[in-house]
Amino acid sequence: MKIKLTCKMCRREGVSLCGREKCAFKRRPFPPGAHGPTSRTRPTAYGIQLREKQKAKRLYGINEKQFRRYFDESSKKKGDTGEFLVRTLEMRLDNIVYRLGFAKTRSQARQFVNHGHVEVNGKKVDIPSFAVRSGQTVGLREGSKKSPVFVAVQQTLEKQRPPSWLRIDSATFSGTVLSQPENEDLQQIFDPKMIVEFYSR
Repeated sequence: MKIKLTCKMCRREGVSLCGREKCAFKRRPFPPGAHGPTSRTRPTAYGIQLREKQKAKRLYGINEKQFRRYFDESSKKKGDTGEFLVRTLEMRLDNIVYRLGFAKTRSQARQFVNHGHVEVNGKKVDIPSFAVRSGQTVGLREGSKKSPVFVAVQQTLEKQRPPSWLRIDSATFSGTVLSQPENEDLQQIFDPKMIVEFYSR
């Protein structure tokens, strides 16, 4: 089950998660509800950890079961569990389509993948959670490039500045995963350490 990200969620988490230019959080930067900006609720340690987890889930559009599976897999590896978790999320196909600039939001990127517009190493992949590996190429299928939606996007690709672990080729409407994200590329609007603490209670 996919998560439909709304601006109400952005306001709840205190940050614009949807990626829309007209996100409601930018106009009303306070939680939704009758009390609005006058609320004096003091979050507990558990509440802060929960909010960080929810923020990450909603940012990537993942349900609880899948997110927990990502965490469990990350916790089995030797090293920083939080870093492994973020790296796993970033290597999802829908996220890479978004990072390359083929879609304006992760939600739109997920839709493009679901509708069969995206291929990996020349083969169609319609699973948004597909784990892309270093060295693989992500691009649009030949038939999809002629769509008015993607023709408009291609005109902006030359100005696109993807993260250092990705390389984009605007001429072929494709991008290559050079490596897994490291260091500053792992920085997010949520705190992965809080998520680790939440699941470690």
